[in-house]
Amino acid sequence: MKTLYSTKATVTDGRVGKATLNDSDLTINMTPPGSGKDGNNPEQLFAMGYGSCFDSALGVVKKMEGASFGSTTEVSVELLQGDNHDYNLGVKIHVIVESTDLSAAEVQKVVVKADAVGPFSNARIGNIVGEVTSEVK
Repeated sequence: MKTLYSTKATVTDGRVGKATLNDSDLTINMTPPGSGKDGNNPEQLFAMGYGSCFDSALGVVKKMEGASFGSTTEVSVELLQGDNHDYNLGVKIHVIVESTDLSAAEVQKVVVKADAVGPFSNARIGNIVGEVTSEVK
């Protein structure tokens, strides 16, 4: 595969530190989930990145399938803890569709195809518990 883009994040002090990017002036104060401190946690950033990536993949699949609809993608990320401090993530992707003549089943087929296209989904499948749903309003 050819590389389309590459970036590097530098993080100091983990969940209580700072994160920066080598190709941006963005600096994020990292905070543990539920701490109430000013900043963000990795799960929030993953949800935003995944949502953006999935929504773009959905646009590609809509074009490939000749499907037309407006949509909003919501991504929920759960930090899961098992025994002996083993951790994992759970991801739920939900697409809300408007302005379409497609049935709910047809929309779900397009959404499932998008889940097979995006790089975040390809990294998730087989590694992170996931669920992909949709609804037509």
